[in-house]
Amino acid sequence: MKLLLPDSLPLSPAVPDGVDVVTYDAGAPVPDEHLDAEALVVWGSAQADVAAVAGRMPALRWVQTLSAGPDSVLAAGFADHVVVTSGVGLHSVTVTEHALALTLALVRRLPAASRAQAEHRWARELGGVQPLHPQGPVTTLLDARVLVWGFGQIGQTLAGLLRGLGAHVRGVARSAGDRAGFPVVAEEDLEAELPGTDVLVMILPADASTERALDAPRLAALPGHAYVVNVGRGTTVDEEALHAALSAGTIAGAALDVTAVEPLPADSPLWDAPNLVLTPHAAGGRPVGADELVAHNVAALVAGQPLHNVVER
Repeated sequence: MKLLLPDSLPLSPAVPDGVDVVTYDAGAPVPDEHLDAEALVVWGSAQADVAAVAGRMPALRWVQTLSAGPDSVLAAGFADHVVVTSGVGLHSVTVTEHALALTLALVRRLPAASRAQAEHRWARELGGVQPLHPQGPVTTLLDARVLVWGFGQIGQTLAGLLRGLGAHVRGVARSAGDRAGFPVVAEEDLEAELPGTDVLVMILPADASTERALDAPRLAALPGHAYVVNVGRGTTVDEEALHAALSAGTIAGAALDVTAVEPLPADSPLWDAPNLVLTPHAAGGRPVGADELVAHNVAALVAGQPLHNVVER
């Protein structure tokens, strides 16, 4: 069996005897001489390059994307019999770290401090003696009500850290219940949760059901002191509605690590939106445990056993 590994990160999974490992250039389509591969690992490739070979690999049985969200690989057009597995779990720590950083940046008013620094101004309104819970936007996670929309592994990892800092955390998922010791409400009940939310953290995948999920009516349901943080997919936010809410001051601020179009066009009004923090899709990008996941799935494929992180199609 031939296994293709991308050169976009150092990979050295342990593989069974008889597996021929070939490294390919992730910056281009798989070369013709390797289109006979049965297994393909994708990381860092342009969707067009993946789509260019999706229908030209007749022996292909399995595609492993190292991204937590498999939307790009699914859109490439692989045959229905090809098993697709995702990188769920590989980014839980790094994305959690970034989501927490963005949340704390908003809550602790770092953008305002940065503006004051650029002005060479000691911002007395940001420091010194002040109330723990002032009127307006929250300035601490102590007793803050945080709603995590998309409560998979990343959401659950983040929730534990938020709770450790004193926040009251609830999750939102397709079905209600209890996950990892946190209450989870169903997406159909989201609107009832928004008015009591101080910080909304979004970690949603990109699909037809999540496109512009945070729209104008849902933004309007948030209280005026609320913050929005998105580390999921950019298409899940109605960016025009978000810009309008920030401009009108109907929410306190937002932090986006992802946008609907990436890179964000230079003429996008988001660049100049008030109280908005932008980072360039920096939350993930460093899969942790990729070798172990690939090794398990290669061995499982060879042995005819179930693979980890199979994506329903």
